Amino acid sequence: MLKVVKLVKNQIPALPWQRACHKILGNKYELDLIFASTSFMKKINRRYSQKNKSTNVLAFPLAGLEGQIVLDAALAKKEAKFCGEAFKKYLWRLYVHALLHLKGLEHGEKMDKAAAKFLKIKWRAT
Repeated sequence: MLKVVKLVKNQIPALPWQRACHKILGNKYELDLIFASTSFMKKINRRYSQKNKSTNVLAFPLAGLEGQIVLDAALAKKEAKFCGEAFKKYLWRLYVHALLHLKGLEHGEKMDKAAAKFLKIKWRAT
């Protein structure tokens, strides 16, 4: 089950968040998808990663089949523009990346292959 929490006023794009969660983590996984501000992300990044700056996404595995993904959509929008990529597509890529971390994958070839497979899931709302 997916629970979306908005801690910001920004509009969040309609994407198949739940479907990707089920495909990657399974139907029994309990996920909180939190959209947070840049200042909030900086605080939790400093607390959990010892980095005194914001980041676009963080993934937190919790007990059993539970986890949280925290996204800074405002920062992601800036990064997408800088990279010349559509915001929705960039945000989708960050989300899939975080889901794969919750699945237990680390950066590397295996994660890259899994990401390529799951990024084929239609990223626009259905």
